[in-house]
Amino acid sequence: MPLSEHEQRLLEQMERALYAEDPKFASALEGTGLHTYTRRRVYLAVAGFVAGIALLMGGLVTQVIWVSVVGFLVMLGCAVLAVTAWRRGPAGPGPRQAAAPRRRTGVMDRMEQRWQRRRDEQSGL
Repeated sequence: MPLSEHEQRLLEQMERALYAEDPKFASALEGTGLHTYTRRRVYLAVAGFVAGIALLMGGLVTQVIWVSVVGFLVMLGCAVLAVTAWRRGPAGPGPRQAAAPRRRTGVMDRMEQRWQRRRDEQSGL
């Protein structure tokens, strides 16, 4: 969803204010893009996953169970990190195209809807 003209102007003003306030920080942010950050995070997660496999296998070979458990936990954590980085980052697939955007309702919203329905039914009787 593109930004409106007003939002684009506000964003440009904030960028100019950032450059004026702290040019060193702004230039550091300019050099690293979101693609680079996401790619680096996925690569680190893959390297951690491989290290977890090595720990798991090492624990099995030496028959030290806690090393294998730690290796498995490292693998699990790195897999979750890689999947979340891939899905949220721009390197992953784009947003799904749904026929109609659905509004996610939480537990409180559903309870409120049920309460409202019951009140309407009781007042109608």
